[in-house]
Amino acid sequence: MSLPFYVSPEQIIRDKADFARKGIARGRSVVVCQCTEGILFVAENPSRALHKVSEIHDRVGFAAVGRYNEFENLRVAGIRFADLRGYAYDRADVTGRSLANVYAQALGTVFTDNVKPYEVEIVVAEVGPTAAADEIYRLTFDGSVADEQSFVVIGGTAEDIAAALRQQWTEPVSRTRTLQLAVAAIAEGSEDHVAPAADTLEVALLDRTRAGRRFRRLERAAVAALLG
Repeated sequence: MSLPFYVSPEQIIRDKADFARKGIARGRSVVVCQCTEGILFVAENPSRALHKVSEIHDRVGFAAVGRYNEFENLRVAGIRFADLRGYAYDRADVTGRSLANVYAQALGTVFTDNVKPYEVEIVVAEVGPTAAADEIYRLTFDGSVADEQSFVVIGGTAEDIAAALRQQWTEPVSRTRTLQLAVAAIAEGSEDHVAPAADTLEVALLDRTRAGRRFRRLERAAVAALLG
């Protein structure tokens, strides 16, 4: 009688992590930065219909890389959680931290219990009345959460882009200058060092100067003008 095939728990976790990382690295990058007007999202995304960046609630934005169907499920679940919490208590009770905790639990459960982990990495950002009050959370495929400062890069060549952006970063500057820095860092992190065209960028802003819903998308023509 043959012995059953055995794989150690450490090896299973390692294989799952490697599988998820490879899937995420195949996608194009997303950069989330603070600016004087709020929090800016810059994503390499030529599609006009399938968004990587979205609104979750009044002051909270969402960005993701990886498998579209998986992070779209997470986005919809986050909107439902925010709507229920805001209805049951108060809209001010929906925070980036509470959404990050919900996403961390969901990702951690999938990574532990399922054979295939989610091939996604997400950012939850909440804009505050001042730059010091902004919150940016990075969540990885295994449910780990990191509280980021100033900027964060996910997907693709994230480490190279973050290194390039770190060299130029001083403090939050205008929306236009922040967009230019993000695009320059994306170019620096790419293999050919060529900046992506404006019509291949998805850009959005959590605008702290607005009342009510702070999230707004920038049209591609406006992005081209800002990159000028």
